[in-house]
Amino acid sequence: MFTNNDINFEALKRKAYNGRWATLEDGIIPLTAADPDFKTAPEIEQGIIEYIKDGYLSYGPFSGLPEFKKSVADHFNQEKHGTFSPENVLAVNSAAQGMFLIASYVLQPGDEAIILDPVDFLFKKSVETAGGIVRLCPVDTTTGEIDFEKLVSLITQKTKLISICNPHNPLGKVYSKETLKKVSEIASSHDVWVMSDEIWSDIIYDNKDFHTYSSVSDEAKRKSFTVYGFSKSFGIAGLRIGAVLCNDQEILEDFIEKSNFNSTIEGVSTLSQIAGSVALEKAKPWYKDFLNHLQHNRDLAFKILSRSEIVTPNFPEATFVLFPKIENGMSSDQFTQHVLQQGKVAIVPGSERWFGKGAEGHIRICFSTSQEILEEGLNRIITSF
Repeated sequence: MFTNNDINFEALKRKAYNGRWATLEDGIIPLTAADPDFKTAPEIEQGIIEYIKDGYLSYGPFSGLPEFKKSVADHFNQEKHGTFSPENVLAVNSAAQGMFLIASYVLQPGDEAIILDPVDFLFKKSVETAGGIVRLCPVDTTTGEIDFEKLVSLITQKTKLISICNPHNPLGKVYSKETLKKVSEIASSHDVWVMSDEIWSDIIYDNKDFHTYSSVSDEAKRKSFTVYGFSKSFGIAGLRIGAVLCNDQEILEDFIEKSNFNSTIEGVSTLSQIAGSVALEKAKPWYKDFLNHLQHNRDLAFKILSRSEIVTPNFPEATFVLFPKIENGMSSDQFTQHVLQQGKVAIVPGSERWFGKGAEGHIRICFSTSQEILEEGLNRIITSF
């Protein structure tokens, strides 16, 4: 089901943007943006077709369709130890938009937000867009562990937000209940908000348990937002669909009002919400097969790169990206350019622009493709030196 024969390369060259097939010259393999090379589940396709059969594409409720909210709440409660009601869910245009809305809600210009380093660039960008000041808390690039001593030392009277990425992009770390509890204790004792980006929480390997942040303690539930999306686990990035979850209904209603999700100014395409609902209610068998394929790809990529002397790979517990350490003395940008020119493979440099200062000396490789493409791409990287 997830072989080379299942990939429509012509469609990808027409439609797969964001540093992927549609943006690169022929002959280059993109192992870049974290987006699957496979078409979405047939159940999702069918669900969209069924919804539009009667010819009506009317306004939905501004904060989200009831069936969408219910399917997201159920998914978190059944799979991630959540305690959400459907009313605790807001449909947004993507997990990325959710992050920006939360930063805008929590931060006034000049307020400080603590983010992990390294971490996906959207954390920094959302804080700065809201007029906030970023403070970086180091994460061990081998273990993914948070430096809690440093975290506490970064908190000042101006600190209003701690943002975590769980599972962590690009390190593939799944944070334990105990680690999340520690975050909640620190945040609570300083009366600071927490945002937990959990877009990767469906892509977890070896049956490892996952706890959504708000489930770990009463403190975690009190002053936090959770962000979720469908692009990683169900390959529907182009539909721009995500969710913001908050256990405190009064806070969420205030958030909805201030984010303009109470009128036609905002609101998410009903088709996108139907796709999200169908994904969680009917496409789980497809997703489980996809996850199984990804775990095989992770193991294969780790094995191939471990034999190379050019990089030392990490072994992610989650996500479909690897974050190997460069061992030949090149900078992240130099390495990436060399691989693109000599090996015809596009990868993401571990540069400050994409992941923060702590990422330098690494590269990020996406493995949500066929085994054939992955092997070819990795072998090209190794033999380009």
